Order: sequence, then C-alpha cells, then structure tokens
Amino acid sequence: MTSDLAERLGLAPGTRAVIINADDFGMCHAANTAVTSLLEAGHIDSTTLMVPCGWAPEALSFAAARTDLDVGVHLVLTSEWTDCRWRPLTGTATTLVDGAGYFPADALSVERRASADDVALELAAQLRAALDAGVDVTHLDNHMGSVYGLLTGRDFLAPVLELAARHGLPFRLPRVLDGADAALSRRLEEAGAAADALGVEIIDRLWTHPFEEVPGESYEQVRDAFCALLRDVPPGVTEIYLHPMVDDDELRAVVDFGAAKRGHELRLLADPHVHDAIAEEGLVRLGWRALRDLQRGSAA
Repeated sequence: MTSDLAERLGLAPGTRAVIINADDFGMCHAANTAVTSLLEAGHIDSTTLMVPCGWAPEALSFAAARTDLDVGVHLVLTSEWTDCRWRPLTGTATTLVDGAGYFPADALSVERRASADDVALELAAQLRAALDAGVDVTHLDNHMGSVYGLLTGRDFLAPVLELAARHGLPFRLPRVLDGADAALSRRLEEAGAAADALGVEIIDRLWTHPFEEVPGESYEQVRDAFCALLRDVPPGVTEIYLHPMVDDDELRAVVDFGAAKRGHELRLLADPHVHDAIAEEGLVRLGWRALRDLQRGSAA
C-alpha cells in the first residue's frame, strides 16, 4: 500500500522518493564526526539526535548552528551497550530504568515494565531539551523501536503521536513493513489511522540493511548490497536509515559489535557508486522538513 504522500508533497504520481537518514547522532564523538560531515556534504538528507547521550551537547550545538539542515530527535528508551550507557532526563525514580539506574538494554524490558505516563514525560523532556538548545527539530523517530510494541504488542505510540501533533512534527511510522504478518499489518494500519486522525505525517515504508557484521564481509559487499536496496525502492516515500560512524578506537570502546559495519556505512554514503545508483534509478531525495512543512501547512 502506498499513500498519496508523494503527490501531496508535489511529486508526480509514481515517484520513488527516499529520505536517507542517519540515526544515533550524539551517541558518541565518532557518530558526530561522521554525521556532521555527511550532512554538510549533502550525502544524507537528515539525522536524528539522541538527547540523553554523553556526546549530545556537541551534536545539539552543531544542530543549533545549522538550522538549515534536517535534524530530528531520536527518542530514547533503551541503552544497549555494555560500557557506554545513558539515563532518563526525568531521573531514575521511574519505571524507565534497570537495576543500575540506566535505560534497559532491550526494547522488551521497556514494553514489559515502563508506564505510559513515564514514557510520555521522558519523551517530552527529550524533545524539549533539543528545542531549548536551539534545534529547529524537523521530525521524531525512535531508537531501537522501543515505542512500537513489536515484541509484546504493548506499544507507546499514543504519547508519541500526541507529542508529534502538539509540536507539528512528522514521525517515523511506516504504513507498510515488508515481511510483516497479518497481525502486525493490522496494527500498522491502526497506528496509521491514529496518526492521520491527529494530522501527523508518516512515511510509506521504512527500510535499512543489516548493520551486524558478517565474518569476512568486505566493504564492496556492503556497498553492493546497499545499491541493490536502492534499486528496489518502490513508488511512494521510503526512509532508509543507517548508522554511519567513524571506525576508530572510541567507537570500538563504545559498541559491543558492528564498529566496522558502521565505518562502512560512513564510507558508502559518500561513495560515487551509491550516488550513481540513486541517479540511475531516478530516485527523488527528500528531507523530513518537507513533511513537516506539509503537516504544518495542513494544520494551518
């Protein structure tokens, strides 16, 4: 199913539009170095910032100085690494922390233990912190899918969509998830209807490619797989999100896996082969600002 989003954005029927987004801005300096270089070079269309993380101040400062670039908030309820962790902005006397006082490492723990009120307060605080820092926030999305209810069916989409509607921001929610079973497809349809009722713009599809490392996998294999992904983009608006970072000593101290793959993603996003694939396929690149403008124009 493809919505009329592309046409409402002024694109021709049948247009294959993509938003290339970098997740995890602010997670560490290696992420910030990669994302800022890609944004400034025009190799990505947007990024989303993890406000509770230790290197968020650097990312927030950059975003506040470059309000011409598309920067959203990567709403955080999980902290997945062993030696680099982060806590809620709303404190640790909450259902959002594990026994050590950090966000839990996995989305399943969030779905089982978090209260909807605590989630709503924390996500609002993360957005407010970005706005107060001077960021012209273009959209919202979610780290590790912790608000979608993918594991138990208990989701936190209501407070997220209410937050997005209140601030006139689109949200990363796909109308279609390739490979979804009938039950998940029905839930996506219901969530899409809830977004529509609140006037929150959402995308048609959400894609990525595996960022876990495969033993022996070369950069060229990663690049060719990404180019193949681009060639398969259907009509409508598809966000493709990646996690580009500088593969250095800091990153390898932060993450438990995937450092080389994240370095590959930084390299491939600047690779002429990738740019050629986008051009050859006639893909139209969009930023989330276009969806935000559409949403706010419709509301007005």
